[in-house]
Amino acid sequence: MLIETIREDMVAAMKAKEDVKLRTLRSIIAAVQQEETSGTEARTLTDAEVEKTIAAQAKRRIEAAEAFDAGDRAEQAAAERAEYEVLKSYLPEALGDDELDGLVTAVLAEEGFSEKAQMGQAMKAVNAKVAGRADGRAVADLVKSKLA
Repeated sequence: MLIETIREDMVAAMKAKEDVKLRTLRSIIAAVQQEETSGTEARTLTDAEVEKTIAAQAKRRIEAAEAFDAGDRAEQAAAERAEYEVLKSYLPEALGDDELDGLVTAVLAEEGFSEKAQMGQAMKAVNAKVAGRADGRAVADLVKSKLA
């Protein structure tokens, strides 16, 4: 499982004294544990759910880096970007624009979506295939333009 790999990598980072990687992996583990214990009963997250948690953490790092840049705090922005690079290594490779366009076109054709009124159903079908490998806003904009 992905979380086990992350734990093993954390031990290796600890031994190698890689502070940024260690700090980042600890934050991933903490976020996963929080997800596992939230709700009415504790559960174990699947790899897909762990990836979703990591993606959320990555997005936060990007937003924080941009905020630090806007506040003229380059050192903190660089630290956030360094953590983002560690997080990115645990995520599936992002789809390119052409790949995303082809995937959206294929899903819309397979499912027979052609009207704007089917946007919700189309997004559900496309998101199932994209599986977090593209920005949600970009996917929505592309689906919307294809259904127009």
